Amino acid sequence: MSVQQNWPGERLGLPQLGSGSLAKFPRRLGALLVDWGIAYLISYAFFNADPTAIQAVFLVEQWLLTATAGASIGHRIFGMRVARLDGAWLGFWRSLIRSGLLILLIPAVIWDADHRGLHDKAAGTVLVLR
Repeated sequence: MSVQQNWPGERLGLPQLGSGSLAKFPRRLGALLVDWGIAYLISYAFFNADPTAIQAVFLVEQWLLTATAGASIGHRIFGMRVARLDGAWLGFWRSLIRSGLLILLIPAVIWDADHRGLHDKAAGTVLVLR
């Protein structure tokens, strides 16, 4: 039996609009492009744009910034934050799980009715508006 919801995130207890509501795809994509761009620039400056270095820089940026600040640079620019569903601190392990799956890309492009990618589901997180 499926539960009908009026907006994405309703069954998670999130508001329809405003702070704490689910971040929509355009913002998510924008933040991802900003973060990949930063990783590319750092990799270009220090590692001759090595593809492995780009992914490593992206992983470290996502992992440390979401674990400590709740958002990457791209998330902040686009007015979002990563949150746990239970409201607790995200922590380093959940952030690492989320970030590790995010660099694989496939988990990030497969999402459910609540706009949560597989990387967010695995980490028990959700990307919401600030």
